[in-house]
Amino acid sequence: MTDSVLCDLDGAVATITLNRPEARNALTAEMKDGLLRALRDYAADATVRAVVLTGAGPAFCAGQDLREHAGLVESGADPTGTVRLHYNPIITTITGMPKPVIAAVGGVAAGAGAALAFACDLRVAARRASVLMAFARVGLGADSGASWTLQRLVGGRAAELLLLAEPLAADQALSYGLFSSVVPDDELAPAAHALAARLAAGPTAAYAAIKQGLAFAATHGLADSLEMEARLQAELGRTQDHRAATQAFVRKEQPTYLGR
Repeated sequence: MTDSVLCDLDGAVATITLNRPEARNALTAEMKDGLLRALRDYAADATVRAVVLTGAGPAFCAGQDLREHAGLVESGADPTGTVRLHYNPIITTITGMPKPVIAAVGGVAAGAGAALAFACDLRVAARRASVLMAFARVGLGADSGASWTLQRLVGGRAAELLLLAEPLAADQALSYGLFSSVVPDDELAPAAHALAARLAAGPTAAYAAIKQGLAFAATHGLADSLEMEARLQAELGRTQDHRAATQAFVRKEQPTYLGR
């Protein structure tokens, strides 16, 4: 991998850590390449059943590394090419991953860094965490899927957050629906891992179908969404997990899910 993106596997839970704490984990081209490789590897690995995305040090991710960005501007290169080359495939890999992805937000999540967290299925935040939709501060619009994910999380507040570009503290972000939960700073890592372990032990085939159904319904009408639900249920009805869970319910036992 790369020193700027660390990977760790604990049972069925994989943790990806953005590792440039001295730069608040701002994203360079090397980091984005490493992150995309890690996400794709874990998406394809059937032994990995949940993924945690976090940042080293006191920040989650400050977004695009503006020093690298400024260098591209000065050289005459297109600094926004990274949107299609890196950010778009990173976001589609997270949202399309057939297993739960949890963002463990330990500090500031700004710009594309915030959008990484928004693309995850759940977001556990430390009390010191904050969110900043910083794009307008550098004369840019939203990228990394923020125009899509943000509206689905906060509705009409999306324009306010993007236009005003003001930071939100953890409790306010929680009240807006941007965070799933907020925990004491020193409890973030164990809380995120416990949540990931719980999901990894669950019906991950069903979780994959839930993610697929939600993404489909976000851009389709009721009739098409009903048909998609029916198709997904038909597929899940043939899984070993469904049979095991049904039998366990009848026997008043706890099912063991294998993700298939």
